Amino acid sequence: MKLGDVDIVSKTICFQGFFRVEKYRLRHTLFAGGMSEEMSRELFERGHAVAMLPYDPQLDKVVLIEQFRIGAINDVNGPWMTEIVAGMIGEGETAEEVAQRESLEESGCRVTALQHICSYYPSPGACSETIELFCGRVDASQAGGIHGLDHENEDIRVITADFDEAFSWIESGRLNSAAVIMALQWLAMNKSMLKQNWND
Repeated sequence: MKLGDVDIVSKTICFQGFFRVEKYRLRHTLFAGGMSEEMSRELFERGHAVAMLPYDPQLDKVVLIEQFRIGAINDVNGPWMTEIVAGMIGEGETAEEVAQRESLEESGCRVTALQHICSYYPSPGACSETIELFCGRVDASQAGGIHGLDHENEDIRVITADFDEAFSWIESGRLNSAAVIMALQWLAMNKSMLKQNWND
């Protein structure tokens, strides 16, 4: 076997619901040569997602959202998180279509231009999910209110903030999920390029 090879001994489904958990028995090649011992690994399969930072280059404002998150149920500050719009990629959808759809559903903002930032694995030690990260041009002057889909039990509050204020929330700890931190840091480095591309 060459470096990078994986020998899957067995794969079983441990749980199948809205998400799926699979259990692997496997071996893989080692950097020093040879094969590892057989090991057991669980994999959380949840599909692939899109996240997008809505940004108004004329007002230099970002549109963020607040919503309940079960993953933060034990957080000392409570399970309501300040994030960017995001959603799962459905069958037959492109990442760009998801970004536009989720922006309307979760923030009420129509996207007039999209800039792809990167693709990344948020937690590759246990989860197969990838995220396509974007920045989208919106009119922040019209943003606000409560949004989300009733049949998905979404209760989403929209926040509009000056870029500098939102960026300061990284240091203060108000922003504590990867997508919003990465998107704001990218925007801090690329605002001039973005405004030029968007003809502002």
